[in-house]
Amino acid sequence: MRGVRTVIFCLLTALALAGCMRRSAPVAVVQPQADLDTMTYGQSHATAPAVAVAYAPEPARYDTAYRLDAGDKLRVVVYGQEGLTNTYAIDAGGSITMPLIGSVPARGKTPAGLAAAITARLRNGFIREPSVAVEIEAYRPFFILGEVAAPGQYPYVPNMTVESAVAIAGGFSPRALRDRVTITHNDPAGSMRTIVPLGTAISPGDTVLVGERWF
Repeated sequence: MRGVRTVIFCLLTALALAGCMRRSAPVAVVQPQADLDTMTYGQSHATAPAVAVAYAPEPARYDTAYRLDAGDKLRVVVYGQEGLTNTYAIDAGGSITMPLIGSVPARGKTPAGLAAAITARLRNGFIREPSVAVEIEAYRPFFILGEVAAPGQYPYVPNMTVESAVAIAGGFSPRALRDRVTITHNDPAGSMRTIVPLGTAISPGDTVLVGERWF
């Protein structure tokens, strides 16, 4: 019996010592969701501010650099002045005529440049702090001549090409020289004539000439 008791005593002693020497098991720490998002994405979804994005239409780049000339129709807005706000056409002399300030030269100016000229005129003894905007309501027409079904003058549409101009004029005639189309472009610096392919863009006031083949 003594031997059995000794064995039992040794076992109990060993168990007790094992319990005292046992170390604490690792504890899993739950990272807050916001901190996890910060570590992963660089910003917490829980605290990220809502950002409202306003999608405003960009102004047409062509219009901002466009040089005005006779035949262009403009919408001139003078804020707070209904009597001055109106549609004005540039006359053959290259000017528009407005109430109070009379004739204002427009040829060769950009829409922004014309707005600045009108503002300066109005500030000179008419309106203390005028605010003026100028936009193109209708471009001056283009011309297409030569071997098309209906040559003549047509309204210009932005992004037109020689090919679309020919289509507007009813298409090529049977004798058209389709690979030899000439564009004449006029600007304040002078006139330029170029032979171009059908995919070439045209500008307001251009003249498109479709040649005739001889065989």
